[in-house]
Amino acid sequence: TEAIGLYNLGQSCCLNSLLQVFLMNIRFTRILRRITVPSSPAQRRKNVPYQMLLLLEKMQCGKCKAVSPTDLACCLSEHRVKLFVQHDAAQLFLTLWNLLKKQMKKPELVEELSDLYTICIQEHLACQKCSFEVKSNSTMLTLPLPVLDANSHRLKTLEDCLQYFFHPEELTGQNMCFCQQCGRKTTFLQSMKLVHLPQTLTLHLKRFCFERSSLTHKLSHHLPFPQELDLREVLTESQCQADDSEKATWQYELFAVVAHSGSSSCGHYCAYVRRLTDCKWYCFNDSEVCQVSWDDVKCTYGHSNLCWRETAYLLFYMKKHPQ
Repeated sequence: TEAIGLYNLGQSCCLNSLLQVFLMNIRFTRILRRITVPSSPAQRRKNVPYQMLLLLEKMQCGKCKAVSPTDLACCLSEHRVKLFVQHDAAQLFLTLWNLLKKQMKKPELVEELSDLYTICIQEHLACQKCSFEVKSNSTMLTLPLPVLDANSHRLKTLEDCLQYFFHPEELTGQNMCFCQQCGRKTTFLQSMKLVHLPQTLTLHLKRFCFERSSLTHKLSHHLPFPQELDLREVLTESQCQADDSEKATWQYELFAVVAHSGSSSCGHYCAYVRRLTDCKWYCFNDSEVCQVSWDDVKCTYGHSNLCWRETAYLLFYMKKHPQ
């Protein structure tokens, strides 16, 4: 129940921030506490869910202001997760989640973990010359939201980013697709439709982009995000492929923000998490933890003239009325 920090092992701020978001999520820790403990010491050292559980117990049982995630970091290195290097939070989040899912032996826990985090999307391709169309469902861990449109204009709000992600795109020129009915490449209309949303919805603001020089550039412009998010009000009927009972659960409250400060080549991560037991916001900056206000969290909206300041990168929303 206490907010405990994690010592920085050397460029481990990204890992620390993501661990805090995982372990402060009560729905996730309920799954974690039911894992099968590996039988041998060697297996336990290499088991990510088990090492994460040990870290959780260490954080909850200790009386220190911070604990060291050394054993978990060594475990991750056994799975080719590099230590003492800068990580991208979105990529590391996917890596951690895949390792957790792979090493949880109980099928019911794997299913619960998927229900907790997995987004279901339907991709729809329709030929613009005839009636031929293709539909396929796929799952995603995060929604990768552009913060610029196709003309490199800044999108002004999180809701704008969501609408743009689901906006249909015409595939022309080199992007044309082969139509089985027409027997040649034709112009297609590509659209994404939302089918199912998880208990914890993760949104990835694509703040890092490649320039023509192939260098990565950080986009730090102002982009506000709400404390409460209702996807039924954001998306149109044509952008959804779900029934009314599914849509009724699409009301979310902001649970956590992983923020990045600095440049694309040299930066630092911290996490802002709303503790579910008292609904108060806390900033987890490695070993330092302090209570903050919503105004402090809003400082991660970004500012074009202050590129080195904290900017929200991953947003975690939690369902208000889970099924």
